[in-house]
Amino acid sequence: MHAISPDTPTSSSRYPWLRHRTRISTEEDHHDPIDFPRLLGWGAAAALLALPLVAGAPWTPADYAFAAGMLGIAGGAIEIGARASTSLAYRGGTAIAVVAAFLVLWVNAAVGFFGSEDNDVNAIFGLTVLVAVVGTLLAGLRARGVAWAMLAAAATQLLVGLTGLAAGWAAPGLAGIRQTLGGTAFFCVLWLASAALFARAARQSAQSRTASPSI
Repeated sequence: MHAISPDTPTSSSRYPWLRHRTRISTEEDHHDPIDFPRLLGWGAAAALLALPLVAGAPWTPADYAFAAGMLGIAGGAIEIGARASTSLAYRGGTAIAVVAAFLVLWVNAAVGFFGSEDNDVNAIFGLTVLVAVVGTLLAGLRARGVAWAMLAAAATQLLVGLTGLAAGWAAPGLAGIRQTLGGTAFFCVLWLASAALFARAARQSAQSRTASPSI
């Protein structure tokens, strides 16, 4: 068996068209398929934005701009979460957290937690979203740290809700108390569900590292 000299022409050097054809085939083999979940998600966002127009809602251009900005930020956050990890638990936690943040801001703008949307004190619920976002960034998108950030968001949501009741910020009567407590409980459940999924993703990641042989 003869060794091939470095100067010996190979089939690819003898036939440049073969090398070119191989490169094209390789690129085609690694071409990503259409990302249908991604298309579905952004299509759903576009449909939500168009829904008020189809329904004949009296929205102003500013309303559509606000909704488009919120939907764009929400979609971008989900994209970041999907790229940060392939774990279904991580992606599920991201989706729930984004929905929670979106609805906190939307409910405040539409109806308000304390009384009506005209009550300026409702802006304090923005602290919940701020805690979630800052905590996630400080955690560097790592699952365990993000889980703690979601727990902190749930605690902030509960604290703000109870503080508002104690301070008399809720609408008068039993209806106002139910509105505040119901909204607070609903969002606390969302934040806690997100935290549980991120904690699960962290455990799965730790188990995967433990099971992987060291090199």
